[in-house]
Amino acid sequence: MKVKIQKNVIEVKEAKDFKTRLLGFMGQKNIQTGILFPNCKSIHTFFMKENIDVIGLDENNQIIYIYRDVPKNKIITISNKQKTSILELPKNTSQNLVIGSVLKFF
Repeated sequence: MKVKIQKNVIEVKEAKDFKTRLLGFMGQKNIQTGILFPNCKSIHTFFMKENIDVIGLDENNQIIYIYRDVPKNKIITISNKQKTSILELPKNTSQNLVIGSVLKFF
């Protein structure tokens, strides 16, 4: 799947299985894609090689949280009672995103 952010189209992998959800971007360098964690309220950046942007989405893919340039060894939790998903993106990809925008995946 893909997501369009401003003029950029980013390939996004959906973390459907345990292994993908557990590993995410661990140990990867030069991250150019995204990972969508459906039905997820928290992620960690332990064992990451580079910083990432983290976007919290509600059930309609509306942005409810934006964490930019998240370094390694952090835990990000979305304190929200709604059904949420988390989108991890390459660092600085979310510069033009704002809370309330709706992301369209295709």
